[in-house]
Amino acid sequence: MIRRTRPVAGAIALLAALTAGIAFPAGAAAGEPTGQDAPKVDLVLDVSGSMRAKDIDGRSRMAAAKQAFNEVLDATPEEVQLGIRTLGANYPGDDRKEGCKDTAQLYPVGPLDRTEAKTAVATLVPTGWTPIGPALLKAADDLDGGDGSKRIVLISDGEDTCAPLDPCEVAREIAARGIGLTIDTLGLVPNAKLSRQLSCIAEATGGTYTSVEHQDELTDRVNELVDRAAEPVVTPVATEGADSCDKAPVLTSGLYTDREEFGQQRWYRVEVLAGQELRASVSVAADRAVRPDHGLLVRAVTVHDREIVRGEATGNGRTDVVSTGLRYPKPELEDDDSGKPAAETVCLGVTTSFSADAGVKTTPGLPLELTVDVVDGPDDASDVASFGLGRGWWLLGALVVTGFLAGLVWGWLSRWRVAVWRTN
Repeated sequence: MIRRTRPVAGAIALLAALTAGIAFPAGAAAGEPTGQDAPKVDLVLDVSGSMRAKDIDGRSRMAAAKQAFNEVLDATPEEVQLGIRTLGANYPGDDRKEGCKDTAQLYPVGPLDRTEAKTAVATLVPTGWTPIGPALLKAADDLDGGDGSKRIVLISDGEDTCAPLDPCEVAREIAARGIGLTIDTLGLVPNAKLSRQLSCIAEATGGTYTSVEHQDELTDRVNELVDRAAEPVVTPVATEGADSCDKAPVLTSGLYTDREEFGQQRWYRVEVLAGQELRASVSVAADRAVRPDHGLLVRAVTVHDREIVRGEATGNGRTDVVSTGLRYPKPELEDDDSGKPAAETVCLGVTTSFSADAGVKTTPGLPLELTVDVVDGPDDASDVASFGLGRGWWLLGALVVTGFLAGLVWGWLSRWRVAVWRTN
């Protein structure tokens, strides 16, 4: 059985794009893939003592993982730089402090030498503890640098044994770095506690969690994730909103990511020329336990704090993401002696109303994704929207008139038929 959780901090980009109706320009803009650096993948394997258990198609978990790795190494695309990191592979003792340091780079991230990598994998023997949190921190360092896609694939048969370094908090901290790193997790045991922890790790970075119980499932899933790393992706550009418009960063068309504390307001600026239209959308993901009722507000205001338009949305706890957006068309100017198009600075303010129970950490802030698109505006800016219907008012009016006339005709025909029947 394979269970997949595709959280939306991973589908956030698609949702934001659909909301805003984005159309990126041909040149490389913010958030577009540049293809300058090779994609990187770090396979992180649990080699703790529990991997000796023989419950995967009659073989030990370690033997199944080794076979999966060998097949994955044979199928890894040439353009992918791949590395292997272990956790719990070297320290066999009972000292928890030492056991929680037990993570090592078995094969460095870089161009793949399949023979060398397979030889390294063959030496692995189930040994020690399960320091998932420390291993993730080191794996993030393994992948640091460059603007290509970065992916960690974590394979484990047990939950972390090194609390209070919570792996979920570690994953959130990694996501907050803004380096475009995704963590996918695979669980080798159908255990509820393990599933919750691995799902939480994946959700924090927009990755996926899969529970596997058979050899072929493990091989196929790891292969799929490595292949996915080679696909072109749009990586949001990390930005940092300000507490006021005059200090806010100026954004151009593109996809951006930020972090926003509970109840905080963030500001960004966009330059809009006469005859252009600003389209913006915002998505915020609840990557930790929050109270069910929450909301999101995005406002476009002038530099003099006059509101132009707003978009707002509320959540009820049934989804981990809340999104909203807005559109602002700037009308064309009348004849201008200067011959230069006038630019207007539009301030985008994003406010959240999330809250959490005591004990839930509020830092780092919730992941926020902002899509900005500035395009040529419509012919008549005043006709863009009327109560959200735009030119649909004409169709609605035509339908109302048509229905009214059809009702009159049908009523007249019905009365005429009744009169004829009575006469006969």
